[in-house]
Amino acid sequence: MSLTIAVTGMNATDNPGPGVAVIRAIRDACPDCTIVGLAYETLDPGNYMPGVADHAYLLPYPSVGVAALSERLLAIHALTPIDVLIPTLDAELPIWVRLQDFLADRGIATFLPDADTLALRNKDRLHELADLGVSVPDSVVLTDPTNIPKIADELGYPCVVKGRFYDAYVAQTAHDVAHWFHKLANAWGLPVIIQKFVPGTEFDVVCVGDGEGGLIGSVAMRKMQLTDKGKAWGGVTVRDRKLDAFVRDTIAALSWRGPCELEVMRGDDGGLYLIEINPRFPAWVYLSAGAGRNLPWAAVELALGRPVAPMPPAPAGVMFLRHSLDQILPLSDFEALTVRGEIHRAPVPEPAAAPSPPAPVATTATLTTFPTEFPA
Repeated sequence: MSLTIAVTGMNATDNPGPGVAVIRAIRDACPDCTIVGLAYETLDPGNYMPGVADHAYLLPYPSVGVAALSERLLAIHALTPIDVLIPTLDAELPIWVRLQDFLADRGIATFLPDADTLALRNKDRLHELADLGVSVPDSVVLTDPTNIPKIADELGYPCVVKGRFYDAYVAQTAHDVAHWFHKLANAWGLPVIIQKFVPGTEFDVVCVGDGEGGLIGSVAMRKMQLTDKGKAWGGVTVRDRKLDAFVRDTIAALSWRGPCELEVMRGDDGGLYLIEINPRFPAWVYLSAGAGRNLPWAAVELALGRPVAPMPPAPAGVMFLRHSLDQILPLSDFEALTVRGEIHRAPVPEPAAAPSPPAPVATTATLTTFPTEFPA
């Protein structure tokens, strides 16, 4: 029986969400799977890309709350029964983690960490991993900008100023710290994290943990091209036994369940430091399929309770280069997603006598029609 897999994070801009990459990897392993794309914006390009989602639906923003998000997902599930849900965005994960048992009771499988483990990876708690034997840079959790002058005494300069969910900037002075503090607090709320700067070489590692301390698979990558936001636009797989051991030990210390991305710095002193844990697949995760370690598909099988044998580390020397293109689509597709909250490129499974209820969504687009012809 063909599986239906729902994936969030359909944005594909210069700071792309992971959804399209996750779907591409799943399609490589399961061409006949039905893919449901779950988006928060009508303008997310992944909604309209050929060969990506068979069905695309809008969701309400996570900030609307658990009730609205679960109600909308169950309405989608009634139209397009979902076997597995793979969420891919940081801000939504606390809700999906909270709903794991609720979803399982309704036939929707997930493979995610529990709430306590998810909270431990928060940037303002990263320093607690030192108690588990994981090497992390010193950091300070900042909620009051009047404490900024103390940062020099505690961490020194330069230091890294990080937002609660996203974004990081290197600060050379207290003035820089204050500037980035206010920018990040306005964007993501408090606290803002100030982390000791570790000079060296950065590696990003995508992993899947089995939840019992074991590592199902990992792919380590070094960035080769960056956007102006510091996001990877190209990279190459690397193989390093010391890094492999560090990743295994970190996943074991956390007993991590599901996908994650570890940002690891090899310091100029030769030591390895965990800079950050992102509790979902990264946008470059299709590289894992290209390197012969299809981690999104492994996550699907684990969610379904199927046995998955641990994979050896990926080979070195496999590259990815991201590119942008102009996606052409009829305006009617955009209008359908805006008005009805859904698009279908494959038949909707029976029963489907009635359309899904209007999507309780908050999007950047509020139009119901968009004029394209004007009188002379």
